[in-house]
Amino acid sequence: MEKAAIPRLALEAFTQEHFKVPFLNVEQYPVNASLFTIKDRKHTPVNDYISPNRRQFYKIFHITSGTGILTVGLHQYHTNPGDISFLHPDEIMSWQNTSTDTEGHFCLIHPRYFEQQAHLLQLFKQYPYFQPSKAVVQLTAATSATIHQLFQNILAEEESHHDDKKQAILLHLQMILLEAQRAGKNLPDVAVPESYRYIHGFLSLLESTFQVQSPNDIVKVKTAQEFADQLHVHPNYLNALVKNQTGKTLRVHIQDRLLYEAKVLLTQTDWDIRNISYVLGFSEQAAFTAFFHKKEQMPPSVFREKHALQAHL
Repeated sequence: MEKAAIPRLALEAFTQEHFKVPFLNVEQYPVNASLFTIKDRKHTPVNDYISPNRRQFYKIFHITSGTGILTVGLHQYHTNPGDISFLHPDEIMSWQNTSTDTEGHFCLIHPRYFEQQAHLLQLFKQYPYFQPSKAVVQLTAATSATIHQLFQNILAEEESHHDDKKQAILLHLQMILLEAQRAGKNLPDVAVPESYRYIHGFLSLLESTFQVQSPNDIVKVKTAQEFADQLHVHPNYLNALVKNQTGKTLRVHIQDRLLYEAKVLLTQTDWDIRNISYVLGFSEQAAFTAFFHKKEQMPPSVFREKHALQAHL
């Protein structure tokens, strides 16, 4: 298949117009992340980042101060105080601060948090704003204040020792969804730059490589050349663009994603290490152990033991 012409927009012009360099700090959620997390952005500032991997978490965040650029899939939003955003687990998203004083709250909810609450999981699955084209809702000052208080209530409950705190949190979450849906005013999105589409395309293809569901699945890691071919762009251009925006080459991204999947399988399954090395496409266990040790300064067996010990503390 013939490659499409390389885009003519120079990297320097692109980044000066759209992003800081590098702006997309790639962040992966910890392999042992809690099923529910809530943070006050005043005390936990959010840096510029992109979240490309299988996050598994629904994310809701509300801005009370400051501005930023949110990109969900290929939809970009210039957010302001009073906006609330809804992010689906399957979407690649990025955030760029455009002010120094962004405040508000964000929470992460894993689907397993809704155990024995199937109707609430269904509510999240069917909620209209967990879509890239409707991800941000503009709130009135009064509604924004109400939602801010609901987040404050959730934070207080999460930090409490009440036996029924989860029930209270779920009730407050439902009220947040209800208040936002009543507001019903979606923030218009803008088209993402063409160059961002290549970054999104690469990360999307990279993520699709790691869809391990059983010990019989085998990851077939592609080369930088193969990813470029799929995107119909010259590999040198794609590599330069990705490195310019993330600080890492295609090869490093591929290795980082392979390492992350290894950690997930070591901590979230009971598969033996030989099987994990096979699933990840290594010809033999020794090659996998050498790869993991080089990256983590410990063999995979020690990493698994340390994680299991920490989980029981």
